[in-house]
Amino acid sequence: MVAQLLGLAFLFLPASLVTSTTYEVKINENWEVLYRDTSVYGVLGKAVILECGTTLPDVYIWSFTKPGTEAIKAVVLDLGKGPRIQKLAKTLGRLSIISNSASVSIEQLPAAAHGLYTCQAFYDMSGEPVVYYYYVHLTVRVPVSKPYLLMSDVSPVEGSTMWMSCNLENGTGPIRYVWQHETRSGNISAFAQGNTGVINVTDVNRNHTGWYRCVASNAVNSETSNRLWLDTIFGPDIPQIDVTPYSITERGYSALERETVSLLCQAQSNPASQYVWFYNNSQIYTGPQLTITKILRMHTGDYACLAQNTYLNTRSRKTISLTVYYPPDGSPSCSVEPALNHTSLRLLCSWPGGFPSPSLHWSGQLKTVGTKRGLVSNNSLFTCMGSHLALKQPTECSTRTYIPTAEPVCFAYVTNSKQYLMLSCSWDGGAPKALVWWEGPGEQGKGGQENSNILILRYGTARNGKPYTCYAKHPLLVQTKTCRLTLEAPQLLTRSRVVSVYEGSDVQLTCNLRDNYLPVSEITWFNNQGVDVRDTSKYALLRTSAWANLTVRDTKQTQDSGEYRCTTSNAVGGTDINVTLVVKRHPMPPNVTLVSVMYNSKQRNEVELEWQLEDEEPGGWTGFILQHVWVSERPGRRGSKTTIQRRRQRRGSAHQSGYQNIIQDPEVRSHTVGRLTPTVTYQFRITPVNHRTIGHPSAAKTPAEPSYNAYPAVIGAAIGGMFIAALITVLLLVFIIRNRNNNPRLHDLLFGSQHSQSRENINFPEDEVVRGSEGDIEEIGGPSNLGEKNPLNTLTWSHHAFTPRSFTPRPSKTPSPSPGDDNEPVNVTITVKATGS
Repeated sequence: MVAQLLGLAFLFLPASLVTSTTYEVKINENWEVLYRDTSVYGVLGKAVILECGTTLPDVYIWSFTKPGTEAIKAVVLDLGKGPRIQKLAKTLGRLSIISNSASVSIEQLPAAAHGLYTCQAFYDMSGEPVVYYYYVHLTVRVPVSKPYLLMSDVSPVEGSTMWMSCNLENGTGPIRYVWQHETRSGNISAFAQGNTGVINVTDVNRNHTGWYRCVASNAVNSETSNRLWLDTIFGPDIPQIDVTPYSITERGYSALERETVSLLCQAQSNPASQYVWFYNNSQIYTGPQLTITKILRMHTGDYACLAQNTYLNTRSRKTISLTVYYPPDGSPSCSVEPALNHTSLRLLCSWPGGFPSPSLHWSGQLKTVGTKRGLVSNNSLFTCMGSHLALKQPTECSTRTYIPTAEPVCFAYVTNSKQYLMLSCSWDGGAPKALVWWEGPGEQGKGGQENSNILILRYGTARNGKPYTCYAKHPLLVQTKTCRLTLEAPQLLTRSRVVSVYEGSDVQLTCNLRDNYLPVSEITWFNNQGVDVRDTSKYALLRTSAWANLTVRDTKQTQDSGEYRCTTSNAVGGTDINVTLVVKRHPMPPNVTLVSVMYNSKQRNEVELEWQLEDEEPGGWTGFILQHVWVSERPGRRGSKTTIQRRRQRRGSAHQSGYQNIIQDPEVRSHTVGRLTPTVTYQFRITPVNHRTIGHPSAAKTPAEPSYNAYPAVIGAAIGGMFIAALITVLLLVFIIRNRNNNPRLHDLLFGSQHSQSRENINFPEDEVVRGSEGDIEEIGGPSNLGEKNPLNTLTWSHHAFTPRSFTPRPSKTPSPSPGDDNEPVNVTITVKATGS
């Protein structure tokens, strides 16, 4: 009712610091109502304050009028009993009353809060009331949303037309649009701006390529879209070819042989161009960079690069010319040659090949070249310098003029067929080469040639004793050199006319020509039988044109002694020379005697021997042969008949052939033989030998036993043991006799029964006898068992079994051992006969 009487006033205040204009409605003293208007701007979703005066009125009423309508609806009222918020306030946001005032706060401002707010304020109601009408116009502004960019063509072709659109979902106008362009390098610039969200781009070019974004802004905020890539399609342009290393000439580019050359082709294009290389119109490579490692001269020619845009199906091409510079092979070649009939010099320098041609020039004593003889000094040096574009450093060659150091050399030789005699003259060395020619008797001569000259004469036409003269001329000398050759019959020389050697050795016979001689076709040897000697197992020939040596191998006295003849001939005559070969036999070695043969221990497995020589002369022998043989079993060894027979059979071969040691040191006088069988008796002898002869063997000896000092102790121990054993035996016998009735079997076992016959007990195999087929007794273990005789009388030595291959045995009588030798073994035969009753 009050609202209908007083009307509604709207007050709009922004929550943010937004300036506003307020119009008051005030009742003056004449009870007239005064009005005040205020405009407030709020942001969607934010907060805003609507003010109603500066002090708290006694009564106030807030009302809301929606734009486009005239309906006034209460929102908040306070009739003196506190504020009351109406249901309508829920549609306008979170509305609340600011304490101690009539101002209204609206949070989370919705778009529906946009409209006219009227605050009717009544002051001093008990007195003269004062009425204010505050009209607040609230405008809710919406911030711009994030824009998004659209293009009519994201890959336009260069020269075409396109448009860009910046679109928004929300935003309160007016809205301003700005388009930004970002290049590949990251530079950002404003491409276009305005109040409209669409722009047109005419005549698109490659510079438009890049990232684009749009910025939309209003009075509330500003938002930027995501960037979008614009890819302009263009090209290819005319290719650009870069040559590395860079070297340009009038004809194009140049390169040095064997260096690495790189050709890089670049053509502006989007998408990137595809490159194809051509060499002399032939395709050779695909790719932007063509690299030729160690380029050769054959690579000279035209190189073309073809750039292709596969998207637009367009292409472009560029051709260059590449010339490969290469130096001549090697280095300059310098030489000097005679001129004007060997009176002047001509210098030559050549360096063929290369492109372009090399540059050559001489340095040295050039002023004297080509002038009179003798003005150019000996050992003069001339240098030719060569340079080329393909070489970093110049190269040079030198030639030196000098006179040959030696004198002219003359010699003669005969052809193999003995048809011609060749007279050779040479003057080696020097630069340039000397001129050589021959002059001989009877107009026998030959014209000049460089360095050497050969005069050919028919065999037998040479003038004996007449000189043949060779002339040599050099440009650095005024005088002419000469060399004379006088032809004579050959003369042979030998080191010795008589050569003696011991039998079995190799000997060399020498034969050589005199220093000044006419060459012969061959030097021939004839042996002591007059037979032409050839290379065989017996003879060895080593020869040259000046000498021939004959070697006779493994000489023998009867076969090789005699006269040997060396002969030769030449175009003038022939000659020979005799050499006498005397082959001697080696002397007989001296006699040798064994002075000591003894076992070195009681084990009897090693024997030490010593010997001495009679009429000893140094060098008469080369060594000794030490022999030993098995004689017999040691007496007293136990064993059965079968065991002894087997043992003798095993040693049968040793008994027949024996053992030997070859001692090659002639100065040795003692030796130790080991690994002997202790139970076997041996005999030893020694024989001296030299290269070809075997001396007389020494007398055979049997090793003596070593001295032994333990006999007393052993005998004492044996006697003591026997005494104790006898005492025990007596006591045992007495006990058995006294108790024979209690132990009759033991008594009969020891003493026998009353009717037993007495017989001998055989306790050892050596004492056992076996009855023969005819009733005789055969001894087991004795030497007569095998039909053997005394070893000293039956020992047989075989020279062939002990003599090495290189020795030829000489028969000799072996002296028999002395009967009185203490070291000789004694054979004892014991015969046991048993008779039965």
